[in-house]
Amino acid sequence: MAIAIDREEAGDISNPSFEVINWCVQQHQKELARLQMLSDYYDGRPHKPNELADVRTPHEKEEIYVNNAKYVTDMMVGFAVGAPISYAPPKAGNIDPIIDALDAMRIRKHDKELAKDISVYGIGLELQYLSRHPDNPLKTVPKIAAIDPRGMFVVVDDTVEREKLFAVRYKEKQSIKGVRTWEFNIYTKKAVITYRSKEMQLTQSSLMDDRPKVVLHYYKDVPVTEYRNNEEKQGDFEQQIPQIDGYNKLMTDRIRDKENFIKAVMVLYGFTLPEERPDEMNGNVVLNAPAKEDGGDAEFLVNTFDENGVQVLADALIDDFHKTSYVPNLNDENFSGNVSGEAMKYKLFGLLLVLATKIGYMEDGLTERLRLLANIVSLKGEAVDVDGIKISFKPNLPINRSDIIKQISDSQEFIPLLVSLGWLDDIDDPEEILEMLRAQKEEEIKLNQKAMGTANSHSDVEMEEEDDADDQSENQERLDA
Repeated sequence: MAIAIDREEAGDISNPSFEVINWCVQQHQKELARLQMLSDYYDGRPHKPNELADVRTPHEKEEIYVNNAKYVTDMMVGFAVGAPISYAPPKAGNIDPIIDALDAMRIRKHDKELAKDISVYGIGLELQYLSRHPDNPLKTVPKIAAIDPRGMFVVVDDTVEREKLFAVRYKEKQSIKGVRTWEFNIYTKKAVITYRSKEMQLTQSSLMDDRPKVVLHYYKDVPVTEYRNNEEKQGDFEQQIPQIDGYNKLMTDRIRDKENFIKAVMVLYGFTLPEERPDEMNGNVVLNAPAKEDGGDAEFLVNTFDENGVQVLADALIDDFHKTSYVPNLNDENFSGNVSGEAMKYKLFGLLLVLATKIGYMEDGLTERLRLLANIVSLKGEAVDVDGIKISFKPNLPINRSDIIKQISDSQEFIPLLVSLGWLDDIDDPEEILEMLRAQKEEEIKLNQKAMGTANSHSDVEMEEEDDADDQSENQERLDA
């Protein structure tokens, strides 16, 4: 989460002071409990926001945990970036060097990792850096990495512009001898400054080196981008945590009630078991009681419960969970059978609204990513223009393709084909598809012309043969005369 600070108090942002860095680290530490809780819920280790994470798993605690937190995040990531993000250059612009660089670093995998952090924590952090080329150590290539928000933050000014001042990444390190130290990487607009400290704060006495390590990066800006999930910077399942807890508590109690029902107490009226039999039989506690008026008897003492009522409560909890998280329940009967594309849109309307917000904030981060990458690519003499670049998301949602194709066909008289082809989710460049269609039609015309030409030549040969036969017949008649 970006930490805002007064620009004057920040001092020299090209070399932030220890006082400013330590204050920012303290502010970031206040958010760690929340971020850790969200991560633990996704990993299947739920706990209260004000409690430390329990190292035991739900299995070890003999509890039921239906991981609806992971379900929401995985579904959201699949919906948002399951289909690759596409980039279209502006008119008369060239972004081929950027596209090549993104393809070389397998950006699709990175986008999914980044989208997962955004969904879980409400924010995602992306670091750009230069790495040595695997085949040529003297050559560098641009790289992008997703950084855990629990160990890194961006510092911005407190104006409405929220201009980036610098970024800090700090982590604890341990040597093979067990010595623990802290490493601080300060990313400014010109360089990366690295400090090594004996403590989780920077002071002259805690430094392990006389001078920090300084490496220029040439990105012309802070090479760290913060992505937001929404205006509140909340995770996709953060507001549903009480519902997740309630559902799992209900399921845990339900299983324990079943176990208690099986291990019910057996009461014997007017008789006892043989002495050689234990006081427990097949796991059931046995009690002896006086005989009833009508003689001896045996029965179980059980705690009755309404199974149907429990199921109604469970269904209500899970329905409210999906309604408030906007993630559809694919086990719902409404999603079974043949459903038209228009009907599917209404069923997924809430999800589409959430994705519109998520994609809008993510597009802001991607624009900054492209700008930073363009700065580093231009150093190699490759001119690129990222102003006006079009970033396209295609939510990976179930669609009725036959309906879309029919709509494209029916709209030819009043909607250009270049526009209607964009309705298909797997077409990134409609212009390329149009060129392929033109080439295909030209090839069909050539084949038809060739076929017609062959047919005409065959007809001419047949006519010539018929004429020759007629001439021979007339000559023969003359000879006979």
